[in-house]
Amino acid sequence: MTVTAARSGDTFWNRLPMRTRRLIWVWSFLALPILFYTVIRFYPTVEAFWLSLTNWDLMKPPKFIGLANYEKLFADPQFWKVFKNTFTYLLIGTPVSLFLAFVIAYYLDRVRFMHGLIRGLYFLPFLTTAAAMGWVWRWFYQPAPIGVINNMLNTIGLPQQTFLRSVDQALYSIMATSIWAGLGFQIIIFMAGLRAIPNTYYEAARIDGLGEWAILRKITIPLLKPTTVFLVVFSSIGFLRIFDQVYNMTTYDPGGPLGSTKPLVLMIYQTAFSSYAMGYAAAQTVVLFSILLVVSLLQLWILREKK
Repeated sequence: MTVTAARSGDTFWNRLPMRTRRLIWVWSFLALPILFYTVIRFYPTVEAFWLSLTNWDLMKPPKFIGLANYEKLFADPQFWKVFKNTFTYLLIGTPVSLFLAFVIAYYLDRVRFMHGLIRGLYFLPFLTTAAAMGWVWRWFYQPAPIGVINNMLNTIGLPQQTFLRSVDQALYSIMATSIWAGLGFQIIIFMAGLRAIPNTYYEAARIDGLGEWAILRKITIPLLKPTTVFLVVFSSIGFLRIFDQVYNMTTYDPGGPLGSTKPLVLMIYQTAFSSYAMGYAAAQTVVLFSILLVVSLLQLWILREKK
């Protein structure tokens, strides 16, 4: 009977079309990763949406309260201040970082002497842990004679700056650190995009008499559009989720003076693990998720390929 069943099963398998057998093999291999991703990614997301509709302090079971957390959130002046800070990081940090990365990548691509070493030095900050980097930059921003930057300002006769202790300067000081930290990755991606452009396009353009600026505007930038779209979305998500630099550079006063540097992720962290208002923190998380989704889709739509 066993032999007969085996032959029957073998016959059934052999009778299947090749396309069907390939699909079965593909989905057999994909089943475990899909299950893992569903449990690790989608279940917590759905759970966060549910918790945002409850009042939960970890000590008692969640109590359903409807949209009360969202009403409280949108009526909270602190949320709107944090919202403004978060979009300041996004709207200034993303274009500045991409512009600097492109300019450096464009000229670094033409460097032949010690090219690998220079590229490695630019990429090194991206490999540095956020905590170490944050504390080093915090030391740079200290008043003289401790702070390196203020010492340099004194040397050239300029007044000291308060940097992280200033309501007006703290956010931009942290933004500069974040831009510096991510610059290496963006440079490498831009350089990969530049190397992917065939040289024949440049040769043909020079034969036609186009100058370097015209070549950059009509060939390089348009052909770098896929790379630019990726980096715009990637960098935007990074600035919207900024946390490490803010937390490590304002440890004794998380969020900076008067909350001037506090982003939405830090607000979520403090709400959840300082106030233990898990439902309220979940509502903030849902809002952040919605912002990330809308911003990403909007950027993809604006930068989409026009046919």
